[in-house]
Amino acid sequence: MKTDRQLKNELLTVRQMTEADRLSVAAGVSSFDLMGNAGAAVSREIERRWTPRPVVVLCGPGNNGGDGFVTAYLLAQAGWPVRVAMLGSRADLKGEAGQHAQRWGGEVETLSPLVLEGAELIVDALFGAGLSRPLEGQALETLAAASHGTAPLVAIDTPSGMMGDSGEALGAVPAALTVTFFRKKQGHLLLPGRDLCGGVVVVDIGTPEAVLDVIAPQTFENHPLLWLASLPRTEADTDKYSRGHALIFGGYPMTGAARMAARGAARAGAGLTSIVVPEIALPVYASTLSSILVRSWGTPEDFGHLLDGSRFSAWLIGAGTGVDNETRGHVLAMLATGRPTVIDADALTVFEHDPGALDRAIDGPCVLTHDEAEFRRIFDPAGDKLTRARAAAKRSGAVVVLKGSDTIIAAPDGRAIINTNAPSTLATAGTGDVLSGIILGLLAQGMPAFASAAAGAWLHGAAATEFGPGLLAEDLPDLLPAVFRQLYSGEPVVCFLRGGDYEPDLVEGDDL
Repeated sequence: MKTDRQLKNELLTVRQMTEADRLSVAAGVSSFDLMGNAGAAVSREIERRWTPRPVVVLCGPGNNGGDGFVTAYLLAQAGWPVRVAMLGSRADLKGEAGQHAQRWGGEVETLSPLVLEGAELIVDALFGAGLSRPLEGQALETLAAASHGTAPLVAIDTPSGMMGDSGEALGAVPAALTVTFFRKKQGHLLLPGRDLCGGVVVVDIGTPEAVLDVIAPQTFENHPLLWLASLPRTEADTDKYSRGHALIFGGYPMTGAARMAARGAARAGAGLTSIVVPEIALPVYASTLSSILVRSWGTPEDFGHLLDGSRFSAWLIGAGTGVDNETRGHVLAMLATGRPTVIDADALTVFEHDPGALDRAIDGPCVLTHDEAEFRRIFDPAGDKLTRARAAAKRSGAVVVLKGSDTIIAAPDGRAIINTNAPSTLATAGTGDVLSGIILGLLAQGMPAFASAAAGAWLHGAAATEFGPGLLAEDLPDLLPAVFRQLYSGEPVVCFLRGGDYEPDLVEGDDL
């Protein structure tokens, strides 16, 4: 899985960003210039979006405050009416932050809610991504007051009180715009941080791209260029058998989940898609599916025969199967084949009281797709979402998909991807079943497990975005062809992206 650095979709931890700054200085870029470039970029982004108006810059006692002083100075030079308020005093700023603060020739007011009076734009330069404690005192009170007003708030690096690694909010308030440097931090994409940031703009401050070779990021924002090279394609000599045969275990009486998963697998490109169902359920499935093959089983031996040989290239189990010993046995039988397997819903919950049995059984490409409730039944719920997903993948040996608006795809080797294109319309019954089916369809065609999960999450979100309001889960499979067409055409994919990947120029009066 490769990434194009033009995308800037590597995500950094706070420690990695600190290391990037250190390596930049070692390469000959001074800390003074890095800070000056940061403040200049913030002022430019503000001037792109708003006409001159009264602005107050709230500065903290560290480097974020230094960025704020640069921003204030440059806006004032451009003719904006600017005031500066500070937590502490200018004398508290050391090094390059102190040097830049000395360029500000105006008054520095004491931070309090009173400084917001008359401001039509607020710049939050109190604390950056590295803050590791809750906001308190005047910082907390002033930002809380700002959140109750009408003036837009622009955050430098991160909204103050938002943890850069986890997105956790410890007193942070929503910003209209966040300007960050070199690369996004993980917290810019993880909830609730993503919602607090507003629009996120990543700006160049002179950090050499080569520092990434040393830092070697392991976390990425999902984008087709991460997995497009391994996305299955049809050729002139392709036939249905070479495109793989996906098998789904269908439950009863809950039949809708497996049927939607099957259509997701077929639309994702599997050459053949089959559902194996209890004999009693055969009429329900057979009467509602046409291009999907339906097979019945009556005894455990029947099911075992289906798994023998090489007819099927990948399995999915869990959609409406029921939480019982029968489901548990089927999961273990599928995993014992070593073939790519997607495990979802009931097939995860069935291991609630013995999760180690699932870990021990995984001995091949495997994707576990969880919502939060399912995850907490078999994995440690402690920590932020990214940390939990990574730990689960390492423990189980499977690719873990921890679903949500900020879906995490984590591999056992420590790599992780955060998906950001999923609209809120996906919060409806059955959409997770379609996602599992899409991943299955890609696996069945030979796409690696981590790439299949990342591509499946992105395709799922792109299809939902294409549809818009009123989405039902059964709409999703039929939306996939349009998404595939655009991916295969080589045209830009911004129409399917949201948030930080594509932000149009804003004009006066636009509501950020």
